[in-house]
Amino acid sequence: MNQEEWQFPENLQPDQGELKFELDNRLNAVVSLKAEIPDDGFTADTLGTSRQGNGVLIGKSGLVLTIGYLITEAESIWLTTNHGKSIPATGLAYDQVSGFGIVQALDKLDVEPITLGSADELNVGEKLIIAGHGGRARSLQANLLSKHSFAGYWEYYLEEAIFTSPVHPQWGGAGILNTKGELVAIGSLLTEEITAEGAVQANMAIPIDLIHPILKNIQNGVPPRAVARPWLGMYTTDNNGQTVVVGLASKGPAREANIQAKDVILEVNGTEITSLADFLKKVWNVGPAGSNIPLKILRNDKMMEIMLKSADRNDFLKKPQYH
Repeated sequence: MNQEEWQFPENLQPDQGELKFELDNRLNAVVSLKAEIPDDGFTADTLGTSRQGNGVLIGKSGLVLTIGYLITEAESIWLTTNHGKSIPATGLAYDQVSGFGIVQALDKLDVEPITLGSADELNVGEKLIIAGHGGRARSLQANLLSKHSFAGYWEYYLEEAIFTSPVHPQWGGAGILNTKGELVAIGSLLTEEITAEGAVQANMAIPIDLIHPILKNIQNGVPPRAVARPWLGMYTTDNNGQTVVVGLASKGPAREANIQAKDVILEVNGTEITSLADFLKKVWNVGPAGSNIPLKILRNDKMMEIMLKSADRNDFLKKPQYH
């Protein structure tokens, strides 16, 4: 099937008859997002130079919410509505803490923004709609599979992410709507959840509640966070009860400090770590970006102490290009 022609079977699409709001109107707030990244971008090798996903209009001024990895270092961004209107946009911010990307449309989209709800109010098993660009045909009736913390190997942690099933094939930046038609989360990843029936594929999404602490700063044209977290440039995962380095960012602090793949992280600042999540939180508790992070590692059965000078991840990224 041609990529532009695919759609969900009707029995998987949301049913207007079961809803108390005008479905198509809400789905029109979801736009297609295409971003082009320069070949020499810091994330070009890992995320590619041409990225495509979704965004959701959340403000009458043209503010569009998406997932950050789509717009990181973008030199051009284009948004397209369900009615076929395409306009340029510019990236305002990539919030490293939540993972949200925020984009400003540079012309009128001629669609109504969507109302923000709350993921805190969701219950496991609750019906949700995963809305992708393309209206009802590319939107999926799903259920809330679980809510729990999520730690990502790229130095990312959410205290409570939401996980939905079945999965949407174009999850990046998709809008997650509750039964009131409110936006409650933004699609982020394809992952796997362990249930009583076994392993199940799921979409992980970022709760919309995390936008509120940073929205005013973004609207005022200042960075979303006053203080940046320390970044190590270290890809780390949990493996057989140990937290192990599996890769390093090019020219990142960890590589400069001679951290190596297969190193086992034992302590941060003199305190033993128990998991990837625990490791990340202990690093962030040391101080802001630029802080020295004392690590104890195990390498080839030999314990070593390393002082790693952290950095601000944003300093390694190309800044948004304004049209």
